[in-house]
Amino acid sequence: MPDTILTEQRGDVLLITLNRPEKLNAWNTRMGRELSQAIRGANESAAVGAIVVTGAGRAFCAGADIGDTFADREATAAASEPGTTGPNVAFDWVDLCLRSKPIIAAVNGICIGVGVTQILCFDGILASDRARFGIGFIKVGLVPELAATRFLTQRMGPGRSRLFALTGDLWSADEALTAGLVDRVAVHEDLVQEAVELAGRIAANPAPQLQWTKQLLVENALETNLRIVQDREMEVIARCFATPEHAEAIQAFMEKRPPQFPPRAAIP
Repeated sequence: MPDTILTEQRGDVLLITLNRPEKLNAWNTRMGRELSQAIRGANESAAVGAIVVTGAGRAFCAGADIGDTFADREATAAASEPGTTGPNVAFDWVDLCLRSKPIIAAVNGICIGVGVTQILCFDGILASDRARFGIGFIKVGLVPELAATRFLTQRMGPGRSRLFALTGDLWSADEALTAGLVDRVAVHEDLVQEAVELAGRIAANPAPQLQWTKQLLVENALETNLRIVQDREMEVIARCFATPEHAEAIQAFMEKRPPQFPPRAAIP
């Protein structure tokens, strides 16, 4: 049984709660492992159409648990080949999230360091009006990880992302919204329900097309050749035409009824 996260099924949505409130949900390797396992389990479940991640207590994630994280890092390095630092879980995390079913962060409070970088590859970020954001690596003599230097620039633009990363300052939810770091700010008490409802509307759409749309958005985000972008789209459109989901959507539209899509399949 996981002891750093909680999971709850709400309709078609899996709600995952980071659950170390006494440590302000500070990240350690066990939390990272359990969170990854929960997302993989959701991807393999036909009952889950989308995922929401939030935090217990007054924080979303106050960064890395320095004692746990650096002790684990030293143990990993000692067991590795000379000149290496062991398996690169950062690559695994980003790849997992970019290939996952739609995943949304519901940031309920303080969100610092890895609290921020681990959600930048999610499909949406909602914030409580009580949330505070800081990337903070500069304050401890480090640089951002989890491809944050790309994702931050994509979300915020070069100027604001540099100010955010180079100062290490804390930003309010409204400042984060204005800068593009988050997509929506909610009243604190309504945050999780709003995130679950949003995820539910996403999950109601046909599963293969959701995954293919997400894949196209990821692959084409930085593609400068518009011919390649359109070729990828047309290839997937042709695939869509052959699916029972497309046929059912058209039939339901013609009959003026809600569509009844086939059961979801696991994501490999």
